[in-house]
This record gives sequence, structure tokens and C-alpha cells, in this order.
Amino acid sequence: QVQLVESGGGAVQAGGSLRLSCAASGLTFSGFTMGWFRQAPGKEREFVAAISWIGGNTYYADSVKGRFTISRDNAKKTVYLQMNSLKPEDTAVYYCAARFRLSGSPPEGEYDYWGQGTQVTVSS
Repeated sequence: QVQLVESGGGAVQAGGSLRLSCAASGLTFSGFTMGWFRQAPGKEREFVAAISWIGGNTYYADSVKGRFTISRDNAKKTVYLQMNSLKPEDTAVYYCAARFRLSGSPPEGEYDYWGQGTQVTVSS
């Protein structure tokens, strides 16, 4: 059974930092492109960042480029999202997702597995 479990969310003031983690089990992690998405209240879920299963290429939404960094540790079966210079508009539930052997940045509908999400709240 595949599980993706996010952690590291919380409440932080604007300008602060958080590091989200997503621990995977039940899958061959190294064969999966991993992505982070977020959903703010009243809004649709949106892409944040992705890291390819081969080559480790990274992709970011324009809104987070230069502030967020996605990385992965295949030995630990974990993907991370380092979030710096947080803004109130980053407030959302953050989800990680896994897509088997698709390079690049897959669209939301192409992901195979999803986590339950972790709340990030940024106050001004």
C-alpha cells in the first residue's frame, strides 16, 4: 500500500521559513517524479514545485521561484520543500504527490498518488 505522509507544516510570521517533508512508503521511490501542490481556502489546488525521478531536474511555479527549494533523498524515500521568505499568500494546505517514471513537471492530473496534506499558515 502506497503512502505519502507530509509533515513540517505550521504557523509562521511573514519572512519566516519552514521545511516540509513527505515520507513515502510502499513504492520504489527513486522511480517517481515528486511534486508539491497547495490549496488555499476557496481556491483550486495549484502546482508549487516538482523534482524529476531521473536527473533530479527541478521545476517551480513563478510565485515561489527563488524562495522555495525542492529536494529529495532517495535513500530516505523523502522529498522536501524548503520554504523561505514566506508570505501570507503562501497560506495553504500543502500536498505532495508521486508520478511513476514521467520526467519533467507532470500536470496535476497525471500524478498517481497523493498525500493528505499539511497546513501552512503565514501571518502578516
